Amino acid sequence: MMKKHIKIVLLLGLIVSSVTINAQNMSDIRINEILVTNTDDFMDDYGNRSGWIELFNTSYGTVDIGGCYITNDPNNLTKYMIPRGDVLTKIKPRQHTLFWADNKPHRGTFHINFTLEESNEIILVSSDGRSIIDRIKIPHTIMSENRSYGRLKDGVDLFSSKNVVDMSATWAILERTSPSTNNYGADKEPPGMLFMKIDPFGVIMSITAMSVVFLSLILLYLVFKGIGKYNIRKSRERAVVATAGTKAKKVVTEEDCSAEVFAAISTALHTYFEDDEAHDIENTILTIEKVTRNYSPWSSKIYTLREVPNKK
Repeated sequence: MMKKHIKIVLLLGLIVSSVTINAQNMSDIRINEILVTNTDDFMDDYGNRSGWIELFNTSYGTVDIGGCYITNDPNNLTKYMIPRGDVLTKIKPRQHTLFWADNKPHRGTFHINFTLEESNEIILVSSDGRSIIDRIKIPHTIMSENRSYGRLKDGVDLFSSKNVVDMSATWAILERTSPSTNNYGADKEPPGMLFMKIDPFGVIMSITAMSVVFLSLILLYLVFKGIGKYNIRKSRERAVVATAGTKAKKVVTEEDCSAEVFAAISTALHTYFEDDEAHDIENTILTIEKVTRNYSPWSSKIYTLREVPNKK
């Protein structure tokens, strides 16, 4: 019985922890851009133009927003629930997703049940139906047709000195709408294309590449030359140290030699220069003397062998 209670407690703990982790993931979602009046902008999958809300995943992990709520009424935080089980509600890291505010939820997961023309603010609510993840007031007075209101940096809130979100530095009317893509920098020309305009024939690129190669070779030459000189200098220093550390050899004088040494030297010289002395100059020839041995024929092995019979 005790084991059963422990299993129940562990299961409840696992469920609570999974819900907490899921809530933490959902808190990484931000309202990133909105378009209220759409007459000549992006069309939905039915070919209709309507206002839209863009969400952005600020984290580096996939977040499933299924079960969260989007509403325009602070007194009704569960006005539209994002359906669970739709694979498209899993927003990949640092990616966007788009909801159409066309008041036609029967068209699918990403069509909500209110429009932005009738809304004063948009609120993103967690799956518990109470925790507000993000909210933004719609500035109808400064918005015009086909102009979106979005963050200057995707998913980033800029704070004032009083630790309050500075809306003027965080949000603005964008120069162009950018549904499902970055609000800033997506339309910038890549550096490669700019360089191609500057150097259409590749002359600057070729000169730069050859300069890098030659400079690298010169640098390698200087490095190896410096290493060689350093090793030679160190070898000489070690040789000087080794020579200074050894004792000088003792010079042998005549007073240090005995009479026997002089006698041996004189005898050797006399023997070398005298012609009548027996001196073997063939010092590279070996002389081998023949040694005879007497043996009895009775003990010789040749007499003990059996002769092979010959036919006559």
